[in-house]
Amino acid sequence: MYLERAIQLDRDLRSRSVFLFGPRQTGKTTLLRQRYPGAHWVNLLRGDEFLRFSAEPWRLRQEVSHLDRGSIVVIDEIQRLPQLLNEIHNLIEEQDLRFIITGSSPVKLRRGGVNLLGGRARVRHLSPLVFPELKTWDPDRIVSIGTLPSVYLSDDPYEDLRSYVGAYLQQEIQAEGLVRGIDGFARFLLNAGRTAGKQVVFERIASDSHVPARTIREYYGILEDTLIGRVLTPYRTRGSASRKPVSRGKFYFFDVGIAQALVGRRTISAGSAEYGDALEQYIYTELEAWCRYRHHPDPPSFWRTVDSREVDFIVPGYLAIEVKGGGSVGSGDLRGLKELREDAPDLKPVLVCTEDVPRRIDGIDVLPVPVFLERLWGDAL
Repeated sequence: MYLERAIQLDRDLRSRSVFLFGPRQTGKTTLLRQRYPGAHWVNLLRGDEFLRFSAEPWRLRQEVSHLDRGSIVVIDEIQRLPQLLNEIHNLIEEQDLRFIITGSSPVKLRRGGVNLLGGRARVRHLSPLVFPELKTWDPDRIVSIGTLPSVYLSDDPYEDLRSYVGAYLQQEIQAEGLVRGIDGFARFLLNAGRTAGKQVVFERIASDSHVPARTIREYYGILEDTLIGRVLTPYRTRGSASRKPVSRGKFYFFDVGIAQALVGRRTISAGSAEYGDALEQYIYTELEAWCRYRHHPDPPSFWRTVDSREVDFIVPGYLAIEVKGGGSVGSGDLRGLKELREDAPDLKPVLVCTEDVPRRIDGIDVLPVPVFLERLWGDAL
C-alpha cells in the first residue's frame, strides 16, 4: 500500500545534502524509493555493496562520475560504513551532488568522531506514521500496536512487534557492542516499557533490573542514541516559588506499540488506566513528529511541580497539552492547565480527550483526539 509521507526534503535538497535518520522500519528506504526513483543508490545492507566499498571507499567516486551536477545519490544505512563520509564530502565539493544519507543508529557517527560533512547536510528524522499519513485512522488499533508502517499494515502486528524488539536487542545492542551484558539490558528494557510516560527514577529501575543506577543512566542514553526513545526535560517557568518544577525527566518510546510489546500487552480496554497511558504516549509521538517536520526549534517537554501539579506536554512558545484517556472532562482535569496559564500565558492550553464533541471551558479548548490532530497538522491551533 502506498502511503504519502508528511516529511518534506525537496527544499533542503535545493542547496544541501540530507542526513535522514530514523529507527528501523519507519520507512526510510520506501520513502526514498518512491520520492526519488531516478536516484543513484548505494545500499550498505547488501553484503556485496558493503564489501566493495569497505575495501575500496574511493570506488564511490568512480561509480558516480557519470552523474550530472545536482543529481541525487542515496547512501542507505551509513552507520555500517561511516568512513564513506569522507568520499561523500569530496563529491559534494567537487561534483555538486546531492546526497541523502540514511541511518537507523547515529550513535556510531556521534561517538566515532567521523566526518559529518561540516554543515553541508541538514539532519532530518523520519517518524512512524502520523495522523495525516493514515488512510484510515483507528485509535484503538494505534494505542495497541503503534504506527510503524510494517506493523500497522500487518496481518499479525503483535508477532511483528515482538520480532522488532528482538531484532533491536540483537542487531542494535548486541551486535554493536553497546552493552556488556545483554541480559541486564533486556531486563531494563522491560522496566522501561512498564514505566513509559512516568518520571524516570534511576534507583527504582536499577533495583527492578538488578543493575547499578549509573548503568541505568547509560541505558537510557543508549535508547536515545539509537532513536528508540527520548527523556523529556521539565519545562521551567518564571512563576512563583510554590510551583517549583521537578528535576526528573519523563521517558517516552518513539512508538506506542513498542511499549505495549515490551510488557506483553495485546489489547487495551477503552477507559482503562492503561488506555490513558497509551493515548498519552501516542499523542507524544504525534507532537514529536510535528515538531520535527515543522522544524520547531524546541522538542516537547512537560510541566510538573514538586507538589504534583502537572501538564503532560509543552511545545515551548506554542502549546500546553493535557491528555485524558477516558470519561467526561471535569473541572479537576483542567487544574494543571489553569495554573500553568498563570505563569506561561504565551502557551495555548488544550485538553485532548476521548469525548465526541469539541467544547471550550474557561478559555481552554477541550478537543477530541481526531479534532486535535486535524488542527495540529493543519496548523490551526
